[in-house]
Amino acid sequence: MRVTIAGAGAVGRSIAAELLENGHEVLLIDIDPRAIKIESVPRAEWLLADACEISSLDEAGLNSCQVVIAASGDDKVNLVVSLLAKTEYGVPRVVARINHPKNEWLFNESWGVDVAVSTPRLLSALVEEAVSVGDLVRLMTFRQGQANLVELTLAEDAPVVGQRAGSVPWPVDAALVAILREGRVLVPSADDPLEAGDELLFVASQEVEQQLSALLSAH
Repeated sequence: MRVTIAGAGAVGRSIAAELLENGHEVLLIDIDPRAIKIESVPRAEWLLADACEISSLDEAGLNSCQVVIAASGDDKVNLVVSLLAKTEYGVPRVVARINHPKNEWLFNESWGVDVAVSTPRLLSALVEEAVSVGDLVRLMTFRQGQANLVELTLAEDAPVVGQRAGSVPWPVDAALVAILREGRVLVPSADDPLEAGDELLFVASQEVEQQLSALLSAH
């Protein structure tokens, strides 16, 4: 898969290194010459250019990219890159970084964003997840489908403990996608029993989060 990352700061370079390790092709774009640190990610392609300019994105070959990641430290830049990637080049998947929570409402399909990642929100969610057992925690929002990635750690007295995953009446528009148990990631099957301490990851619409919480939490 070919991925273009707009913003070659610490965040962009870290994402690039991870994607390269997973066998993807990566191009990093940045307007600041000081950010062009080829030695830090030598296997990536690099482009010194303004990612908000059509000519730069033409040079980057965005029409051949499957994913664009707007990862700069400027929300205005990330919105413009996302909009151009989606509307001018039809990039299938656009992921955008949100730097300031007050701008979060802008990062949606109207600006071409498929997935918006708010670093402050994610960090606060991870802190909340670390101290909360039995509470539903929202980790990430997928804007285009209006769905969220949510997590809940099962308390010992949760009503579903001991039940098989396939026998639980999950709400419509909620899908159990993974079980984290004792350092392992389990892809759930209908016959898998749910255990106290399991971290359950769901993709769910916002409308059913309350139902999901009521189903899983101890009363």
